Amino acid sequence: MQELKARLDRFIDKQRAFMYKPIQIAEILYRYRTEPMQHGLGDLSNKEAYRNSSKRWRDEITRRLIGRVSTSSQKYQDNLFDENAVPPPVLQELAEVNNQFGGVVERYIYQQFAKRQVAIQDIAEYLKRDPDEFSIAEFLQKFEQSRGLKKSIDKAYEITVYALFNAVLDAVNVRVEVSVNTEKLSKMQEFEDLIRRLVGVSLELPSRHIRAQLFRAGVANAADRGIDMWANFGSIVQVKHINLHEDLAEDIVENTTADEVVIVCRDADAEMVERLLRQLGHKIRGIIRESELIEWYGVAFGKYRRELGEAILINLRGSFREEFPFSEELPAFYKERGYDSIPKPDTECPFWQPDPQ
Repeated sequence: MQELKARLDRFIDKQRAFMYKPIQIAEILYRYRTEPMQHGLGDLSNKEAYRNSSKRWRDEITRRLIGRVSTSSQKYQDNLFDENAVPPPVLQELAEVNNQFGGVVERYIYQQFAKRQVAIQDIAEYLKRDPDEFSIAEFLQKFEQSRGLKKSIDKAYEITVYALFNAVLDAVNVRVEVSVNTEKLSKMQEFEDLIRRLVGVSLELPSRHIRAQLFRAGVANAADRGIDMWANFGSIVQVKHINLHEDLAEDIVENTTADEVVIVCRDADAEMVERLLRQLGHKIRGIIRESELIEWYGVAFGKYRRELGEAILINLRGSFREEFPFSEELPAFYKERGYDSIPKPDTECPFWQPDPQ
């Protein structure tokens, strides 16, 4: 049983903040324990009997708890039952322990989810600080030091980049001009209404200025297809806070389709990424090193604390709430399932852990 728990712990440690895959396992175990035949769970060795239905069970719970569902590819979601994750024989062992001790494995999974939620709440509270008390190094360190959030450090860097870049664009009042060639438009007047509605310019108003902005392309999983941010002035931004090797860097670069690319990466990876971009013919708007990002944060919260500090924090708070929602529903759900009243077993069961007081 200790080995089984160790295997489950290794699996959980690999997951991002919202633990979609462990929750899917918990929901299979719950139904196998309560109404197995109704849900087609008479034989856990046949993963096809629950592979797709368990995604729906998971989505019902995550939608309730955090207001979202997994957007990862079906192939990635189905990796849950691979040999290096939770294959049917291991799932069967977990189910037997779970049934023997009244749902203790389900409870354990949701306890680990709750710990990540506590870490999220802790960071959200830290972001409420005044600019004088905020440190970007301390903010990022909270992810590095959290067992449950360390896998999401790339998202922490992404919102850090977004918060700084947009605040600086506003502070220096960057504007983008949108204009039309009136000579060409006058020859194609049938499309003037289209241009006016799509771009906001016309023969009477041939140009306009808009505020330069960055927009995050997607949150949580695979919604962004490799693009982290796009700008209304032509650039895209990719934040790659991972240890790159050449094959992975090349894959990232080859999936970049924009003409002007800004890459934010570790200092050690900058030279390799730049070389690959040039080899593949991409126009490089710029490569920003992690050390430069930290330095700019120091200037923003030092010399320009009043102009930039609070604006950056407002951006960080908004992006953090979007990327890491805190569950208000978890206590009620936990109690509804009866997880709060599972007694401590008389025999040794490593899955049983006391709830925090």
